[in-house]
Amino acid sequence: MHETIREGFDVFLHNGHKTFGAVRQVRKHELVVYVENAGDFEIPLSAVTDAEAGKVILDSAKLDAKLREAIRRAHLGEDPNIP
Repeated sequence: MHETIREGFDVFLHNGHKTFGAVRQVRKHELVVYVENAGDFEIPLSAVTDAEAGKVILDSAKLDAKLREAIRRAHLGEDPNIP
């Protein structure tokens, strides 16, 4: 599946949810993903559940606690009135 993932793809926990970051690098066994307001994280390819149409969907159960917290906080500083 990683052959279809490209730099710049948006990253989500669930399809239809708000993106929390973007793919910076695709490596042999992992992705480097920039998480908004938190920086770069290395994510194992085993955590990817789907990748198509410029999107990468991750399985939150396969992510470490630090990354899950960064994802939770990714949009905290945004104005909730702006879609």
